Amino acid sequence: MPNSTTVMEFLLMRFSDVWTLRILHSASFFMLYLVTLMGNILIVTVTTCDSSLHMPMYFFLRNLSVLDACYISVTVPTSCVNSLLDSTTISKAGCVAQVFLVVFFAYVELLFLTIMAHDRYVAVCQPLHYPVIVNSRICIQMTLASLLSGLVYAGVHTGSTFQLPFCRSNVIHQFFCDIPSLLKLSCSDTFSNEVMIVVSALGVGGGCFIFIIRSYIHIFSTVLRFPRGADRTKAFSTCIPHILVVSVFLSSCSSVYLRPSAISAATQDVILSGFCSVMPPLFNPIIYSLRNKQIKVAIKKIMKRIFYSENV
Repeated sequence: MPNSTTVMEFLLMRFSDVWTLRILHSASFFMLYLVTLMGNILIVTVTTCDSSLHMPMYFFLRNLSVLDACYISVTVPTSCVNSLLDSTTISKAGCVAQVFLVVFFAYVELLFLTIMAHDRYVAVCQPLHYPVIVNSRICIQMTLASLLSGLVYAGVHTGSTFQLPFCRSNVIHQFFCDIPSLLKLSCSDTFSNEVMIVVSALGVGGGCFIFIIRSYIHIFSTVLRFPRGADRTKAFSTCIPHILVVSVFLSSCSSVYLRPSAISAATQDVILSGFCSVMPPLFNPIIYSLRNKQIKVAIKKIMKRIFYSENV
């Protein structure tokens, strides 16, 4: 029987053991973090200040940008600072908070992307009923339902993880606390935890993915019946950014969590997990600002106002 001592703190991995590489990795991730933060704040500002963007589609986009800014802020800044200061210690309470917030934000982001797919489905396939089906009250209710269910989902997984005894080691082979890495440190049977994670992930993730695919099958079948022209182009232009965002989110997370553990090196896991934490929040504002004509027009309006006020 292993010595069952109570773990009160954990040790995280650094980006690298070499000081120069550690500086390079930390600086790179911190610059990506700042760009991500500025991009998402820009989307929030534009969709709030421009009255022409006060629509359900941009309401959810604004919520998604706030969520992305919070999601990346949970792990990247602290990890960069700790790596530069050569401090890898995190308290058990801090680890609990990090696990809870990472699971919560990832879960809610997936639900927001699913709701946005439904919004596009109603807008394209049922345009006459759109103001009734997707009104401001429904938008607020769906947002609150996503947040409340996210609290329950994250609370259940965090609680079931930290009720396990950790006695093998307190070294987490990751640059932030996550559930798969913590389960490897437990000296008890984690089979039930692993089954619960797989079942819940397939239930929530698979259900959302099927719903998104089903929505876009209906959308494209409807759009392809449109006569060639402005209507078809407009429908595609509002759907393509969302498809790209969903693809980035699912592919980046799958590259980390669906990879066989037998072929994964610790350092490689750290780098891949870093990109999984950074890439979706980074690319979301870039994709929407480049692919969405209304967002680009609104950004130009704000830039002109700022430029005019500075000259005055």
